[in-house]
Amino acid sequence: MYHCGFTQTPEKMSTAYHAGQNFAYGLAGRGGEMIGTNFDKAGKIRSGAPYTSRILKAGALIGDTKTLLSHWDVSATVDENVRRVHRDNIFGKASRSRVEDILAIFRRRYLSEKSVTAALVALIRRKFPPSSLERLLYFHSARADRLLHDAVAEVLLPMKQRGLIDIAVHDFQRPVERWVEQGKTVSTWSETTILRVAQELLATLRDFGILEGASKKRIAPAFLPVESFAYIAFYLKQHQPSGSKLIELPDWKLFFLNRESVERMLFEAHQHSLLEYHVAGSVTRLTFPAETLEEYADVLTQR
Repeated sequence: MYHCGFTQTPEKMSTAYHAGQNFAYGLAGRGGEMIGTNFDKAGKIRSGAPYTSRILKAGALIGDTKTLLSHWDVSATVDENVRRVHRDNIFGKASRSRVEDILAIFRRRYLSEKSVTAALVALIRRKFPPSSLERLLYFHSARADRLLHDAVAEVLLPMKQRGLIDIAVHDFQRPVERWVEQGKTVSTWSETTILRVAQELLATLRDFGILEGASKKRIAPAFLPVESFAYIAFYLKQHQPSGSKLIELPDWKLFFLNRESVERMLFEAHQHSLLEYHVAGSVTRLTFPAETLEEYADVLTQR
């Protein structure tokens, strides 16, 4: 389990983020929302705007996520499952529009990759430890929402590197204002929207355990169970087969992990027989005792 401070300098870990590398945000068919078009003040189309305000419609939603996954039928299609969720009102929501908002978010986070859905369902049904599961829900949520990802990678991470742990609304509000000015949002946000987005980022990251505290929030101590780390490593290896390059992926910033920390956790996971990790000079070998993510979920729950 990773649970320690972070000392890497900004020079060694850039907070630059490349949306085209290993991430798929705002694609048609992933939640039915296109976010790649925007207009600047002159009315010209501004392509590639990565940030939406969808976080205002759904924060962490950990309880609802677990409810959905526990009722999910992996033998049925996503649309069939969604229709059943609507019919049975498994969330117990009075508003149909609210259920639709939640399901649209869940489609992006957990339902766009069949292997992810099947693996999470398996973990839920096999009583994977809640704290370990919630780290995975956070991981997939941050990958599905560029704004949430960058709030951690470009705001919290540099703060943590400077030894700052107390965080207030203005710490998110100012970067969001800057991103709006830079044309990174799908539309020009009002000051009210910027404030609400900053507040929801704080609440969502607190619910996911990245922040802690009620009225006064601070960056929580880094915490990533070895089983959660191994799942993430397996998932990332499906997208980046090279073990040496996998260690450098920006996804690890979501957990404040630098290269040395990732390597240390790989060795820990190796010791727990969750994977095999060998380094000989410039050659890195990383293998897993399963072929699919769903099969690996079985491995993680049989320990």
